[in-house]
Amino acid sequence: MMKEDGSPAEKTATAKNRRMLLTMFAIAFLTLGGSYVLFYVARDGGVWGTTNQGSFVDPPVSVAELGITDPEGRTLTEGGTWWLWVVTERECLDACASAVHQLRQLHILLNKDADRVRRALVTGAGVEPGLLDEYPALIHLTGTLPALSEGVYIVDPIGNLVLHYPFEDAGKPVLTDLKKLLKLSQIG
Repeated sequence: MMKEDGSPAEKTATAKNRRMLLTMFAIAFLTLGGSYVLFYVARDGGVWGTTNQGSFVDPPVSVAELGITDPEGRTLTEGGTWWLWVVTERECLDACASAVHQLRQLHILLNKDADRVRRALVTGAGVEPGLLDEYPALIHLTGTLPALSEGVYIVDPIGNLVLHYPFEDAGKPVLTDLKKLLKLSQIG
């Protein structure tokens, strides 16, 4: 027996099914291909990028690795609170003192979130007594700071240093990023 080619209705249905299958493959290919293109454009800082003002601390550093101690000599570990650190290896002079003052102003601007954030001056040496008298809420922390460059750091409640800013960016950039972090954070 010979097989018949089929009726015109069957041929039309077969062609329609093939078009539908090709359309489904095209949609899958465009979706997958488009996602790869968007990923590589975003990664290279093209159209999208991060919205943070500071630079991420890379490689990641935790407070426990630094051996930072408080005025009583206790090693600082995660404390369940956000920190703003002004870090300097030497004495806190002009740029450092200006950053400390900016962070006090910033702390006031946090309003209801101010109790979630503590401020500290982290030095490798001593600190001039007048500075601590002028800023009573400022905590002086000490330690060897080979892994850190001078500037301002945001430290999360788990004890990770998150963002770094040079002293001259201690005002609005820190406030912008800190408000975002506090808004999105489920901890601290």
